[in-house]
Amino acid sequence: MPHIATHSRRPSSRCSGQPDHLSADPEALFVYGSLRFPDVLNALLGRLPDRTPATATGWRVAALPGRLYPGLVTAQGSVTGLLLTDLTHDEWHIIDTFEDDAYDLRQLTLTDGRHASTYVYADPAETLLEDWDLKQFEAQHLSGYVQHCLTWRRGYLPSQ
Repeated sequence: MPHIATHSRRPSSRCSGQPDHLSADPEALFVYGSLRFPDVLNALLGRLPDRTPATATGWRVAALPGRLYPGLVTAQGSVTGLLLTDLTHDEWHIIDTFEDDAYDLRQLTLTDGRHASTYVYADPAETLLEDWDLKQFEAQHLSGYVQHCLTWRRGYLPSQ
């Protein structure tokens, strides 16, 4: 089975040179890969946050070698995704802890002028040339990935 991820239990954002997002008021999160699926969000958060369609220009959703999920990297073109707008502080911690250490939390401006945070793949040189295939992930891997998320969530103990 392809690598899913070894997720850390870090209590806050990694040191990326960015302000500690989790110590401030949460803002919107732009999601472009597996977090676009309601079943994945529900498995991780226990509910579905408010979601609206969103697009970001200057990026692509790259396939990653040996991984089921993608990485966002700079490129010509645009990326469609969802904007999660009502995440609680605890939910931000869950998502941040779940995210692989190969991602940096960064701000971006969407095509409609809204601002959001998103997880950008830290080493674009490690990505594949092809884009991640959302429909293929859904058809072949979503069910197993949701089970992985449920198992991970049962073992997660949020920092208080």
